[in-house]
Amino acid sequence: MTALRNVLGETAADGWTMFRRLQKHLYRNPEMMLVGIFLPIILMLMFVYVFGGAIATGTDYVNYVVPGIIVTCVGYGASMTASSVNLDMKGGLYDRLRTMPVRPASLLIGHVANSLVRNGIGAVLVLLVALAVGFRPSAGWSEWIGVTLYLVLFFLAVCWLAVLFGLLANNAETAGAFSFFVMFLPYVSSAFVPTETMPSWLGAFAEHQPVTPLIETLRGLLVEGGAAGGQATAAALWFGGLLIAAFASSSFVFARRR
Repeated sequence: MTALRNVLGETAADGWTMFRRLQKHLYRNPEMMLVGIFLPIILMLMFVYVFGGAIATGTDYVNYVVPGIIVTCVGYGASMTASSVNLDMKGGLYDRLRTMPVRPASLLIGHVANSLVRNGIGAVLVLLVALAVGFRPSAGWSEWIGVTLYLVLFFLAVCWLAVLFGLLANNAETAGAFSFFVMFLPYVSSAFVPTETMPSWLGAFAEHQPVTPLIETLRGLLVEGGAAGGQATAAALWFGGLLIAAFASSSFVFARRR
């Protein structure tokens, strides 16, 4: 047990050092952070004020769309994570650190922690702006805790997928394209319009892809009195499985890349 505690302590300390390094990069390049935050906010305002009046959802459109916007904003942060991991890998930083008494896992954990904090800030700001334009959640404390847990699970799964893509990509530009895949799925889900309004073949895909159960779970917790139903289980299985698979794959690839 003592040896395990020592390993965990060293990994946490090294991961904290990597996290602080990445935070300093953000301070020196604040436009990266601003783009990842303001684009989702602009997207939400556009949907609410431009398209909202033409889309019938059975409720105020801002209440319907906010969960989808929060999920969509993660794509921008994932792009930055994938590019950052790729730059460190291709630049030789990891190879240099491997010659030092540094826990290898901490190098990736630092990137994931940085991305988690960045996505969390973005989600909070999106919620604040949504409240200013009419979002009125009915969630109690237990529902908000559920929302937080599901978002953390989703953020971690996407962050580790971004790390994996950054390790596999040939360059930072290709790694940055990862955001396209993450941002594409919310558009073909129940994030912005009910799936019943889609063509049958597209609606079938939208209902059975991983993002729809997550959005329906968040929507149920936030504005429908916790009525998440079986969608909550599906969302947990989807993103819990993705998290495990992405973490294991990233560790495997990282251990063999030079």
